[in-house]
Amino acid sequence: MPAPRASAQDLDRVAAALAECLPALNRALDRRIAQDFGRPKPPEGQLALLRFVAQQEGVTVREAAHALLMRPNNVSALVSQLTEQGLLERRQDTGDKRIAHLHLTSRSRRELAEVQRLEGAHIAHALQALTEGEQGALGSAVGALTSLTRHLRPAPAAE
Repeated sequence: MPAPRASAQDLDRVAAALAECLPALNRALDRRIAQDFGRPKPPEGQLALLRFVAQQEGVTVREAAHALLMRPNNVSALVSQLTEQGLLERRQDTGDKRIAHLHLTSRSRRELAEVQRLEGAHIAHALQALTEGEQGALGSAVGALTSLTRHLRPAPAAE
């Protein structure tokens, strides 16, 4: 027999709690990273773009904007900032000179790795303060949160 589904009231309560908790968790982690980074930590938008380029080396601005749910002109501005800072390279497409492909610099790889190391260390340290039950619940929730993120992405726009 299938498990009963949560009531609408229960879902509303969980939704409200997640909407409050997740941004607070992100801000707390961001503050901890900023304290330990040793130089000014790149803003979250820049980090999101650097993370995406690390996963999709050679991506275009349009592709990055679509994946990051940002406007292409905003991603273009981030690319300009990161290029000026020596964290990103634009390489012209061999077939279409109007298209640039984005690549990380060795410096951005080091800085991104340091941010990710600090994030992992701070989260692991905080997890150690939790009970085994809380740790297990969070471990089980990771898959559900990833699925929730996919369901919150807007539907592709008709072109």
